[in-house]
Parts: sequence; C-alpha cells; structure tokens
Amino acid sequence: MLDDRDRKLLDLLQRDADSALTDLAERVNLSPSACSRRITRLREEGYIDRHVMVLNRARMNVATTVFVMVKTAHHTADWLERFRSGVLDIPEIVEVHRLAGNLDYIIKIVVTDIAHYDAIYKRLVSRIDLFDVSAYISMETLKNEQAVPTGYAT
Repeated sequence: MLDDRDRKLLDLLQRDADSALTDLAERVNLSPSACSRRITRLREEGYIDRHVMVLNRARMNVATTVFVMVKTAHHTADWLERFRSGVLDIPEIVEVHRLAGNLDYIIKIVVTDIAHYDAIYKRLVSRIDLFDVSAYISMETLKNEQAVPTGYAT
C-alpha cells in the first residue's frame, strides 16, 4: 500500500529521476537512507519500470512528429505478429497503440522532416499489408508530459 510520501517520491522521480537522493529525502521528509530504501521497495514492487533520460528532440534532429492512423483488413494473430515485429524494428516509431473504434492503430513517429517520414512509411508498408493509412503532422506540441498521476496507485 502506498502512502503520501511514496506518491510524492514517485512524482518527484518521474519528473527528474536525476535528482540527488538528499534533495529527494528532504522534499519527502525522510532521511537519505530511508528514502533510498523506499525507492528500492518501489522498484521491487513494480511501481518504477525503468530509469531513462529524455533527450532533446530538436538537438537530436528529430523534431517533426507524425501521427499515423492505420486501418487493417487483417485481424489474425499472424498478421498482428508481423505488424508488431515490423514496427519494433523502426527506431523512429516511438509509440504504437491498438485502438477501439473506427481505427485499428495509431503510430507516433519522430523524424527529421517529411521526406524522412516518407522513407519510414515506405519501409513500413513494404513489411506489412495495411488497408488504410492516414498521416497527421503535428504543427505544435501543446503538452508533452511523461509523468503519470500518482494519486490512483494503491
């Protein structure tokens, strides 16, 4: 069971996992050793999946975001496995979600420019048969939050 300190600690860590242990401990009113034990416990209990660094996409020259909506005529396990392995192998594809509703999948792709997206598109459709594909280019990012709410965890 999580308490308020656990939730606050998780909130702080997901916003800046590079924070010094002493700073984290002070912010949640714990000693550094008690804070370290809590972080270890939260990891062991599965509340923390991994520790990553978020890179500056403009500096990495992949500032363009394209959202691709996919409909497929195929819903077999074999097709799904080919689709899964096809998208996993393309590093510019950073998210893929299977959807309920009129569309089957949404794919988030980060690229240098539209010509780069076209190359990724051609690579994808050469690997897997897609029924209908629509691309939407993000003009502006209004919110890009990696942190999730901690108040619902038990």
